Amino acid sequence: MDIHGSVGRLIASDRGGRKIPSLFRPGFLDDALGLLEDSSRVAVVTGFFVPACGAPETDGPGGAVMLGRSLARSGKETVLFTDRLCLDAVTACSAAVGGPVVREAAGAEEILAFRPDLLVFIERLGRAEDGLYYNMRAEDVSATSAPLDGAALSGNVKVLAVGDGGNEAGMGVFRGKLAEILPGYAPYLSVVGADTALPVDVSDWGGYALASLMSLGCGEWIGPEERETGTMLDALISAGAVDGVTRRSEPTVDGFPEREHRHVISKLKELVTSRLRNSWKGLS
Repeated sequence: MDIHGSVGRLIASDRGGRKIPSLFRPGFLDDALGLLEDSSRVAVVTGFFVPACGAPETDGPGGAVMLGRSLARSGKETVLFTDRLCLDAVTACSAAVGGPVVREAAGAEEILAFRPDLLVFIERLGRAEDGLYYNMRAEDVSATSAPLDGAALSGNVKVLAVGDGGNEAGMGVFRGKLAEILPGYAPYLSVVGADTALPVDVSDWGGYALASLMSLGCGEWIGPEERETGTMLDALISAGAVDGVTRRSEPTVDGFPEREHRHVISKLKELVTSRLRNSWKGLS
C-alpha cells in the first residue's frame, strides 16, 4: 500500500471545493518528510488574524502545534512563532496539549534570530505580487498581518509550507498553476515560495499528516490523538478565535465540525500504526 497516496486522499480530496488540493501529489510528502528528518532546529510559523472579527482563526494553530510536538518528540529543537494578535490563541492551543513554546514575532528578524535550519509555515499569510496581504475574500488585510513570511525570503533557510487557499506563505511555488485554475483570484495569490509545499483541504490536516508520518522514522506513534482536536479547539475558542470561513466563535475549522478533524486524525493513526506493525513483524 502506498501510504503517502492514502494520506493524500485523506487530506487533499478537495472537500472544501477550493480547487487548490487538485495540485497535491504524494511525492510532496516524501519531500516534506525529507526536510523534517534532515532538520535539527525548526521554526514553525502560524496564525491568521481575521480583522472583520477582531480575532485569529481556528485553522493553523492545531496543525502547527501537533507538528511542533512531533518534532520535539523526535529530538528536534522546535519553537512556534506567531504575531502579537494571534499570540494568546496559539499559546493557549499549544499549552492545552503539551506543545512547544510559542514566541511572538513582529517580523522575520525574530524568527531568524532563533537560527533555524528549517522554516515551516502552516496557514500563515504570504504577500501577493503588490506586496500586500489578502484573505480568501480578496480583502486587503495587510494592516493586521505582520510580515513573518519575510523569513522565507532570506534565502538561507529551507522552507516547508502548508496551505489551503493559495494566499499563504510558501504557496507561491504553485502560483502559475493556481492562477490558471483560480483566474479571478490570481492578483491575490502569494508570491512567497518554498522548497516543498502541501496544498490541502484544511491546513491543519497537512500539519496532522506530517506529525503522524514522522512516527515512521521514530518507530513509534508520536502524532496527535483524536480527543486532542476538541481540547485544542476549546482552548482556541476560549482565547477568542473564530472559524475563518463561518466567522463564528464555534468549535469548527474552515466550516468543518470537530468530528471531521477527529476522523482525519483517526485515519492517519490507523494508516501509520498499521505500517509500524508491519515493520515490527518484519524484524521479528
